Amino acid sequence: MSDDQSGSPRGLAAWLRGLSGLVGRKPGGRDELVERLHDAEAANLIDPDTAAMMEGALLVSEMKVRDIMVPRSEIVLIDEDSSPSEFLPEVIESGHSRFPVFDHEREHVVGVLLAKDLLMLAVDPTQSFDIRDILRPVSFVPESKRLNILLREFRARRNHLAVVVDEYGGISGLVTIEDVIEQIVGDIDDEHDLAEEDNIRRHRDERYTVKARTTLEEFNEAFGLDWTASDYETIGGLVIHELGHLPRRGEELEYRGFSFKVLRADRRRIRLLRVIRRSATPAAEEA
Repeated sequence: MSDDQSGSPRGLAAWLRGLSGLVGRKPGGRDELVERLHDAEAANLIDPDTAAMMEGALLVSEMKVRDIMVPRSEIVLIDEDSSPSEFLPEVIESGHSRFPVFDHEREHVVGVLLAKDLLMLAVDPTQSFDIRDILRPVSFVPESKRLNILLREFRARRNHLAVVVDEYGGISGLVTIEDVIEQIVGDIDDEHDLAEEDNIRRHRDERYTVKARTTLEEFNEAFGLDWTASDYETIGGLVIHELGHLPRRGEELEYRGFSFKVLRADRRRIRLLRVIRRSATPAAEEA
């Protein structure tokens, strides 16, 4: 009989016993835990999707709301004084289920509108309607709140959306429970998601989440660049090429006005990058 216990119940039990010794150990316990996850995946003790979800669960304790929020410029805004004929077309086109409702100056959020609460208009479009009568309470969270704490609050309050405020109390974006869960389980696509938009997502100012598989051509188009290379085709390949090795989670690269940080990686590839554009980048230089 072979001594190799990869993928066997006995091998899994041994791996779990080793894992239990890392829980709560500091410093470096989390990084070692991630290494053990990668070891288990390589040994076929757990499948890649399970390993990715477990690593994602660890990642949310390090990420903050500002890292994943939808910036204010991309929010579908509804004015509290608008009529159904004014906001319904936008509600239908967006496909969202929840909408922040602003005052007429668009400086304050007065509540959250649920699309399902508009079904009564389909029954009787002529009935008297005041949007304020059906608004749900709104939750506010700071940009600096950690995602694991936010997820706990979402569950405790049975809330699915929060408005994000900056340090001065201004509205800077919004975040949903789906945004947080996607950091653990990966993208949750629905009929309104567009595949073209999945690889590069802007959060605020010049902060982006970029999938490492994004082609250099797509990255160039998104950022107005003209980077070229013969040694790699993807933005993950660029990071590996410039660092000179396959980076681990948390490693960073400063490159031609951009800051790249590895958010997810395993022993074989980079999965997800945080990208911050620091300055204007010459378009014609050779990558």
